Amino acid sequence: MAIDLGGDGDDGSDAPPMAAINVTPLVDVMLVLLIVFMVAAPLMTAGVQVNLPKSTGKPLDPNRKNLVVSIDKDGRVFVEKDEVDSRQLATVLSNRTGTATDTPIIVKADQAIHYGRVLEIVGIIGNSGAGKLSLLHERVPAPK
Repeated sequence: MAIDLGGDGDDGSDAPPMAAINVTPLVDVMLVLLIVFMVAAPLMTAGVQVNLPKSTGKPLDPNRKNLVVSIDKDGRVFVEKDEVDSRQLATVLSNRTGTATDTPIIVKADQAIHYGRVLEIVGIIGNSGAGKLSLLHERVPAPK
C-alpha cells in the first residue's frame, strides 16, 4: 500500500514512523467517474424520443424542475416515460404536481403528429389547473 515508514530500518535512528496516504489512485478513480457521468448525463433526458419541430424561440431555463408530457408519432401520450391514457392525463398530472400550480409542464410532440391531437392534449393540461405550459421545439438559429 502507500505507507512510508521513514527508512529501511537499518540506520538505527529513533525517528517516529511517518504515515502518508497516496492519493493518486483516488484521483484516478474520481477522474474516471467524472468522465463516465459527463458522457452519461446527456443520455438521461426525460420523456420519449420524438422528432421535434424546428423554431427560433428562446431556450428554457435548464435549472427549473419541469414535468414533461410527450406525444409520440402514433399519438400516444407519456408523462415523463410512463404511458398514460389521455382520459387519465389530468388525474396523473395533478398527482405528480400536487397543489403546486407553478410547476412548468412541457409538451413535447412529434412533428408528424396531427395538430388537433396536440391541441387536445394541451386543452386537457390547461383544464387540469396547470399554471405554466410550454411547447418544446428544436432550436435553430434565427435567419439574418
